[in-house]
Amino acid sequence: MNTARRLLPQTADWQALRRQPGRDLLAGLTVAIVALPLALGFGVASGLGAAAGLTTAVVAGAIAAVFGGSNLQVSGPTGAMTVVLVPIVAQFGPGGVLTVGLLAGLILILLALARAGQAVRYLPAPVIEGFTAGIAGVILLQQIPAALGVDVHGERVLALAGRAVTAFAGQPQWPSLLIALTVAAAMLGGARWRPTMPFSLLAVVVVTAVTVLSGLPVATIGVLPATLPAPSLGFLDLAAVPALVTAAIAVAALAALESLLSATVADGMSVGQRHDPDRELFGQGVANLVTPLFGGVPATAAIARTAVNVRAGAGSRLAALSHALILSLILLVAAPLVSQIPLAALAGVLIATAIRMVEVSALAALARASRSDGLVMALTAATTVLLDLVTAVLVGLVVAGGLALRKIAQAVRLDRVPLDTADHRTEERTLLAEHIVAYRLEGPLFFVAAHRFLLELADVADVRVVILRMSRVSTIDASGALVLRDVVERLEQRGTAVYLSGVRPEHRKALAAFGMLSRPDGPGRVFPDTPEAIAAARTHLGLPDPGGVIGSDRCAPNPR
Repeated sequence: MNTARRLLPQTADWQALRRQPGRDLLAGLTVAIVALPLALGFGVASGLGAAAGLTTAVVAGAIAAVFGGSNLQVSGPTGAMTVVLVPIVAQFGPGGVLTVGLLAGLILILLALARAGQAVRYLPAPVIEGFTAGIAGVILLQQIPAALGVDVHGERVLALAGRAVTAFAGQPQWPSLLIALTVAAAMLGGARWRPTMPFSLLAVVVVTAVTVLSGLPVATIGVLPATLPAPSLGFLDLAAVPALVTAAIAVAALAALESLLSATVADGMSVGQRHDPDRELFGQGVANLVTPLFGGVPATAAIARTAVNVRAGAGSRLAALSHALILSLILLVAAPLVSQIPLAALAGVLIATAIRMVEVSALAALARASRSDGLVMALTAATTVLLDLVTAVLVGLVVAGGLALRKIAQAVRLDRVPLDTADHRTEERTLLAEHIVAYRLEGPLFFVAAHRFLLELADVADVRVVILRMSRVSTIDASGALVLRDVVERLEQRGTAVYLSGVRPEHRKALAAFGMLSRPDGPGRVFPDTPEAIAAARTHLGLPDPGGVIGSDRCAPNPR
């Protein structure tokens, strides 16, 4: 009950609305101007039409603003979500997309109740950057048919772009190409000249006016409804739900990832704002649960619109709420005018958006940081374009994890150390060097590093006692303990006694599970520190114990 109550809107959320209502309303108007062409474009790109995109921006934008975990987030349709939806439309039709959105909303709510919001912080930066670059590539390739004014369809974006270029070469549609390039150039060039001006809307308005007045034969977005449709469950196809579960998981994962990353960006751009990741998942879940009822596509927080909101001076949820309200008024008042917008103009908006998504400096920095980071980033981006987003993230995580484990395994050290630095009698040092050897293990002893350790230590020869100093071992897992036991038994079988010293308390459980601590007279005899182990070794060999051996490595909270 406490968890559910924590996810609901709080009193402080509404108190913040009264602090600077004027600035919040102005920020909402600014975001709505930027969001209008994007919402229309993403709706068309998803396959459900411009009306679905605008509906999503209104309904999801308002609900996520109320229930979300950030005061600054702006939600709606996004390019990344469009990439996931296109194959679902192709296979299951519009009803499949709406069903997937509803299922994804349920999954997000469950993730919020399970307090899974903190997980995004563990995603490696190369995976995130590669993922973003790959999405940008997919969005750009998806817009090539509309930008060229040709009508081709397909799921694989590379093949789709290739067919579009072939069709254009056979029958060029120069007006559409000119419109797309004009809008994209205006957005990219205008952003450098006057970053605060909504060049996307200005460019779309200008090319639409020119198209209508000149009568150019270009495809437009078509008729829009003057109001939101009535909520309905008529789209829900219960028979298709089992087949759509995998797609719903992909949509929910993408919504969670993009929303939490966007909230983190908003926190970094503002002063004193911190989002609640679990509440943000809950808010996106509720938004995606409700939006399909009105015919909207799955939604997520939008990094670009959220950044505009912060830069416009937003300080509370009132800005995102007013953005949704303004978009609904546009739908009510200007639907006939909006319906005349050329598809190529929206393609230009999305092409410019895709280009601006790629942070070249961040990609270059990661590529310079290390070969492994560059490999993970490139592999994630390529998999996003060639396969799909979920596979790309999984591949990126697996490769990044494998490379990280490799680095950790290489950090494990097995050093031979002197036994007696105070004793200067050559004869006794020679005798000790021939019969007693001490090794200091340093770093994590786990499944990746254990076998390399086994090969090194099993090669020890011509000694009668091996002392393993364990105080600097940071981690021991079951594989490490098992390999250590195998090493001890191999050496004991060759007549070499093995003593352990300085075992840390947190490692004793793993060693005890494999019988390393419960056999005081057999392999794996354990001593609290190295001096006691050396004394026992000298007793075992029948040597006198002169004292003054190396300092104790008795385990301490920080043995270093």
